[in-house]
Amino acid sequence: MTESDTSSAGAGLVHQIDHRHADVSGGWLRAATFGAMDGLVSNTALIAGVAASASAHAVLLAGSAGLLAGAFSMALGEYTSITTANEQVDAEVRAERGAFRKHPEAERAELVATLVGLGMTAETATKATDELHQDENRAMNFHMVQELGVDPRERPSPWIAAGASFLMFAIGAIVPLLPYLLGFASLWPGLVCGGVGLLVAGGAAARLTRKPLWLGSVRQLAFGAIAIGATYLVGMLIGATVS
Repeated sequence: MTESDTSSAGAGLVHQIDHRHADVSGGWLRAATFGAMDGLVSNTALIAGVAASASAHAVLLAGSAGLLAGAFSMALGEYTSITTANEQVDAEVRAERGAFRKHPEAERAELVATLVGLGMTAETATKATDELHQDENRAMNFHMVQELGVDPRERPSPWIAAGASFLMFAIGAIVPLLPYLLGFASLWPGLVCGGVGLLVAGGAAARLTRKPLWLGSVRQLAFGAIAIGATYLVGMLIGATVS
């Protein structure tokens, strides 16, 4: 290994130690965060709406049904959404591969123009394009990233996203239901549990995105409170009308 190679390797190691990125391409983080938030908000709101004019037994039944229905719905939605997106990427890959084979020179000229637009000289862009196009798969992936902002090699797994969504929704949805499962008949313990859950979930999401913890917590609690209050009000109005 030459001195230049050693220097480059050392610089790369320092960069890895000083500058690490979270995995944002797997699809599970968004699904897990959305699932937990949705489980907390939707089931706390559902429990509040039912409790406004029904018995504790009815609240427990509705909350349990909401947990299961919501978890399965979230999982199916995530699986279908990501599968559809991945299939669309596959279709674009096939179209790009067809263009590579039918119009290779046009594709080369397109990449040269793209690299020039990024700041390279025409000579450097042409040389880089020639090197990239020696490997069709590598060149095609690079074209896809530049043209669509999608790397076909880094697609999220629909199964992982669905599983994360199901699990986190169930965890979020059971939080406001816990007091009823433990025998409490009042709505307030459920609301307190739901509020604490929203604060924790909002803070956890803020920590992952390197935002202030208090901002994420308060923001999530405020949004949740609006949904819960509106649902409780609707439950009161419907209960009064029916009775």
